[in-house]
Amino acid sequence: MRQAQNFTTKIIGGEFKGRTIEIPNISTTRSSKGILKESLFNTLQFDIIDKNFVEVFSGSGSIGLEALSRGAGQCYFIEYNKIAYKVLQENIKRLDPSRCHHMFGDSFEKFETILERLKQSNEKTYFYFDPPFATRDGMDDVYDKTIALIEKIDPSMCAMVIVEHMTKLDMPQQIGELEQVKRKKFGRSTMTYYRPIEEL
Repeated sequence: MRQAQNFTTKIIGGEFKGRTIEIPNISTTRSSKGILKESLFNTLQFDIIDKNFVEVFSGSGSIGLEALSRGAGQCYFIEYNKIAYKVLQENIKRLDPSRCHHMFGDSFEKFETILERLKQSNEKTYFYFDPPFATRDGMDDVYDKTIALIEKIDPSMCAMVIVEHMTKLDMPQQIGELEQVKRKKFGRSTMTYYRPIEEL
């Protein structure tokens, strides 16, 4: 059986604007819609320059690599699917491997390893969570588990947390020491933004 052809998308702004990256043609990886990506980076703008950016359920890395193109200092990726991880590695090679750190494995298990690494950095971090929409067996509690991960983030190292989720889900007003500051809907997907409370 021939492997399905990968999809492609382009970086939409910054240093690598127009460069093509691949997205694996597998059910667990959805490309974040262009309009959603554009809205995200219109919100973040120049704030991400030289900051860390973590794409927690990274798939092909399209959000983290967009952040890289727009000046993020160091980008971190976690992906558990072997096919998607291979595509992620290739995409990183095409852009700037020196500023990217990728980790193979389950995001729920590897997240604390990333947090440990980030403690050694003096820069604040942007975290992007786009958990799989119940496409895996036993993933009914995916949002509860994602919220539990967000609670582990030390607010002193956090610039912002962005969660892409199903629109029908109401995310809590507060998670740990982070408070919801914005919610933007795009059809079936919504992005909810959180900032450390002391900065509000």
